[in-house]
This record gives sequence, C-alpha cells and structure tokens, in this order.
Amino acid sequence: MADLIVKAAVKEALSDKNVASDFYDALDAEVKELLDDAARRAEENDRKTVQPRDL
Repeated sequence: MADLIVKAAVKEALSDKNVASDFYDALDAEVKELLDDAARRAEENDRKTVQPRDL
C-alpha cells in the first residue's frame, strides 16, 4: 500500500498523545478508502476532477 499520510505530521498533530505504530497503517487505509469513495462519486457525476463535495 502506498503511504498516503506523513507520519511526522501525524505525530505533530497528536503531539500530546502517544501513537501506536500500527495506527499509521490503519489511518492510511482510512484515507485510501476516503479517496476511493471521492473518486467514485466524481466519476458517477461525470467529472474527472475530485472536489470537496465528493468527500
């Protein structure tokens, strides 16, 4: 799976929390699913451009 998230950015955003190593893979999978769904919605609306409303 491609890394869609930046671990350093996640660590920084959660600086007051500990982050389990497997959290990153789970977050990456969630982001991939979000992107796939957004791309599908854009395609269903005959667009090649994914827009915020597709989220």
